[in-house]
Amino acid sequence: MAAGARRVQLISVSESCPAAAVSLQARRAVHRDPPLCAGHNKWSKVKNVKGPRDAVRSQVFMKLVMMIRVAVREGGSNPEFNAQLASLVEQCRSKSMPKATIEAAIKGGGYISLCRCTRFQEKQKGGTSNTYEARGPGGSMLLIEVLTDNNTRTHQQLKHLIQKHGGTMGDGARHCFVRKGVVGVSAERALELAIEAGAEDVRDAEDEDEKPLLQFICEPSSLRGVRSALESLGLATQSAALEFVSCNHAVLPLEQLEAASQLLDSLNEHPDVVRVWDNIQAQD
Repeated sequence: MAAGARRVQLISVSESCPAAAVSLQARRAVHRDPPLCAGHNKWSKVKNVKGPRDAVRSQVFMKLVMMIRVAVREGGSNPEFNAQLASLVEQCRSKSMPKATIEAAIKGGGYISLCRCTRFQEKQKGGTSNTYEARGPGGSMLLIEVLTDNNTRTHQQLKHLIQKHGGTMGDGARHCFVRKGVVGVSAERALELAIEAGAEDVRDAEDEDEKPLLQFICEPSSLRGVRSALESLGLATQSAALEFVSCNHAVLPLEQLEAASQLLDSLNEHPDVVRVWDNIQAQD
């Protein structure tokens, strides 16, 4: 994010009425914070972790299936009542994933059609999801979400990867993050509708194609309501998910950013890793 990037915080947002009346807008303060998040967006451009977009097709599908399985465990198998799952299903369709594969993923059996190796055949029978904590370069903190059929193996493999890149596996990272619902929409016209939708915070971001994106932050319980409210106001949401949002940033110089980028690349390439969250911010 450039030096003048916005971080717009919405004060006194109603949780009970996501599609709040426009008349309330005049009584709510919308202010522009100092560009504290500029470094965080700069980091997102430095790191070479672009998610499934840059992976081969089978890897794209594998990661999406893993994310679907986690979403189902967190919010149920009905997309109408699980905004995170609904968003993932839309992503799968946009990437031309077969309908049968999507349905199998929701039911918990999507791995066989994606990968014939024994490990994934075992995982689809009853994998467990966990979130590991780690410390990266420059004192940065990482939360690593995994879906695995063997916790001991995965823990040891990730520990080796992290140590190889100068980090350590251990507790202490979770206090740097808060669990929030995050709804992403295209930047045009979004700010004027932020308060009406019931979001508690809005931040600048970019989608996987580096196009401007606004992310509406809300309480996890409000994710479905905020997404529905945004869509009722004419905004097509590009994503809706439960995420760990950093509340305590680690500011790193360029050298440490490159080391952190290599670490996150390695973690994201691990077959058991679903997502990695970090609290890294680039030094201005």
